[in-house]
Formats: sequence, C-alpha cells, structure tokens
Amino acid sequence: MRATLAATGDDGLSKPYKLVVFDWDGTLMDSTHSIVAAIQGACRDLELPVPSASEASWVIGLSLESALRRAVPSLTQSMVPRFLERYRTHYLLRDPELRLFDGVAEMLAALGGTDTLLAVATGKSRVGLDRALAATAMRGVFAATRTADETFSKPHPAMLQELMQELDVAPENVVMIGDTSHDLRMAANAGVHGVGVAYGAHTVAELQSCAPQAVVNSVLELQQWLMPRSGAAQ
Repeated sequence: MRATLAATGDDGLSKPYKLVVFDWDGTLMDSTHSIVAAIQGACRDLELPVPSASEASWVIGLSLESALRRAVPSLTQSMVPRFLERYRTHYLLRDPELRLFDGVAEMLAALGGTDTLLAVATGKSRVGLDRALAATAMRGVFAATRTADETFSKPHPAMLQELMQELDVAPENVVMIGDTSHDLRMAANAGVHGVGVAYGAHTVAELQSCAPQAVVNSVLELQQWLMPRSGAAQ
C-alpha cells in the first residue's frame, strides 16, 4: 500500500517557496496509461518486442529519444521515424480521454492566489505541451515552461536552471513536483527541493530513493503540503 512519506529534510515552512515547478504527464495530467499504450502499440505495429507496462512507464518524463533507447532497445535509427509516427497515432487516438487529475485545477487556482510563481518542466515536446495547455485552458497559469526538445532531458538540471534564471529565483526557494525519479533526480542535480507524487509512473520506493522532501498520495495531499509553504499574498 502506498503511504505518505513525511518530509525528509527542511520542510520549507520557515522560508516559503517562490517557485513551484510541476512535471506534466503523471503529475498534472492523467496520461500515464495513454503513453504506455502508445509505446506498446507502436512496438506491435513494427513487430518489435513489446515492453511491459512497468518498463514503458519507467521512461515517462524522459525526452522521447532517451525513452526509446531504454524502453525499446532493439529499435534501430532507421526505424525511428516510423516508430514515432505510429507512437503519435496511438497517443492521439487516446487524446479525447486525457484529463487533468481531479483537483489539479483547484490546486493551481489556490496557488495562483499566492505570491508563488508556477512553472512546468516536462519530457513532452513544445508542440505537445502547447497542445495540452490549450486543451486544458492552462496556458496562462504558468509563468514559464520548459520542454525536453528545448534543452537537456531529465535528470539533467538544465530545465530547472533555465527556469530559475528566467524567473530570477534562487535554488533554495524552488521545489520540483513530479511522479518519477527522473524529476526528483533533476531537482537534486539543480540543488532544489523535490516532492514526489505516488499516483503516477514510478513506485514509492523509487521516489523515496531520491530523498525528496515528501511523497504524497493524491492531488489533495499535494495541495495541503504546498499551501502553507507557498508565498501567501499579504
């Protein structure tokens, strides 16, 4: 059974976060199953070994290139264009099913009423994130966003470093929220706090291995953890 992990270090209460950075897939959007099905479907179409659900979900959050090297090791470079075409076809077929997790819109609205900035760092492409932001009416919620095709893939710290530079926020005032160890390792590599969500792609054990501030079970628990640590407007 998944259980909440209490804060493992400084809980952030003494100095509210100025920037909260969210992963997208599996953290804000309930898309893990669609990504796994798209990877598996593309493998079947190309008659490649089909990864298990756990193998396919482990790569979520990485850039697509990095994900394919891990999940589909038999994929040759010449097959990549065809694989990507089939992957996108399978993913887009499930597009109407994709929704934000219950409570995400309310959580972001609550955080938007504070002085804390919100941002996104995702393994999605820029085109993919912009489509998702438009479909969920979230385009104006975030002060800045970074995608894997614009810079280095997770767990490299570049996405967080670029966001901090753009928004002029120091690492000690930042927390990264994600559902994978890739997110939490990126946070550690960038010198910022990390919080794992246990309802996404990676197991609690994988999240805990990165020594996050906390691991939460639900969006509601995440909101309850973040609100007293946000820069509440005076």
